[in-house]
Amino acid sequence: MTGFQNLAPFACKPDESQGRLYPEPESATRTCFQRDRDRIIHCGAFRRLQYKTQVFVNHEGDFFRTRLTHSLEVSQIARSICRSLGLNEDLGEALALAHDLGHPPFGHAGEEALGAAMEAFGGFDHNAQSLRVVTKLEERYPNFAGLNLTRETLDGMIKHNGALAGERANRPPHADILAFAAEHGFAPDTFPGAEAQITALSDDIAYNNHDIEDGLRAELFAIDDLLDVPLVGPVFREVARRHPEIHPARRIHEAVRDLIGAMVRDLLDETGRRIAALKPECADDVARAEKPVAAFSDVMREHDRVLKAFLFDNMYRHYRLNRMTSKARRVVDDLSRLFIDEPDCLPTEWRHRAAGAGSPRTARRVADYIAGMTDRYALDEHRRLFDVQARSS
Repeated sequence: MTGFQNLAPFACKPDESQGRLYPEPESATRTCFQRDRDRIIHCGAFRRLQYKTQVFVNHEGDFFRTRLTHSLEVSQIARSICRSLGLNEDLGEALALAHDLGHPPFGHAGEEALGAAMEAFGGFDHNAQSLRVVTKLEERYPNFAGLNLTRETLDGMIKHNGALAGERANRPPHADILAFAAEHGFAPDTFPGAEAQITALSDDIAYNNHDIEDGLRAELFAIDDLLDVPLVGPVFREVARRHPEIHPARRIHEAVRDLIGAMVRDLLDETGRRIAALKPECADDVARAEKPVAAFSDVMREHDRVLKAFLFDNMYRHYRLNRMTSKARRVVDDLSRLFIDEPDCLPTEWRHRAAGAGSPRTARRVADYIAGMTDRYALDEHRRLFDVQARSS
């Protein structure tokens, strides 16, 4: 089945897909990338994102973003940009919805703690864990493990941060990603498709701007603190000038809308310039280009850097978040070390997949188990195991 969009020559086209790891009949009503999106939405790992931390632990408040709402927001931004550029928005949406499936509970604090516990066993990386989710851990179909996504979606997932090796790589990927790429013939030294590049930058747009909104809502910093931040300060001043009488909550929302719009326009402009210079005739031309086709301008990259530094100092390292993340790290650390040392404490289905105490196989299963937990499940499991008066189940 062909797509319904008028796609650019360099877009990833459903009828040119390289297929799936396990051959399946095509759908009569959906393209292969639409099926990928639907499989991701219906999988258990996606549902659990509703109760996983983005920045604030789930029980801190109902109004703060979770991994699920963040993924939906990335998806909306990625679809809009893909549509504007003539790219395959279904593929962009699938990648956006899948990009955080492997995140453990408690956000980056949970990932750091799980990484420390797994240091002797190859470490932990949420991108590699997302890949495990869609290729191994989801058990829904009779003929294969995982979701059997298209190779284009898998390529975009493993190259979320760029090429895996060679001159195009900007950071070393986790060993599990390299092993998967080698086993299944994914080129390590090429960029992902334009849709994947757009999705990665849409992730930046979403979390930067929505963290501003959540930080202001939590009163970790005030609007006045943002006024000297390039791009952000001028936008807040302009909104105040246009709407001097509106409630601060509406002013914040309007400013965040304008900031997202400014970053999206910059991304479209710079990407358009790069596409015009490259003149790609197919998706492979994008993958083998000397630099990514999707990018912010130099000015916007500097604005992005300064904003990230502001959020790091004023939000992510705020004492209230430090207290919260300190507790979260202890919970994940306690659970990891207990289960690795005492795998008989794992639930039955996980214990049967483990091996002896302290073994690499046991550690890998423990990481899978903990990474799949929601915030509240992790807290409940910790209470059951470390509170001597709590019931064990």
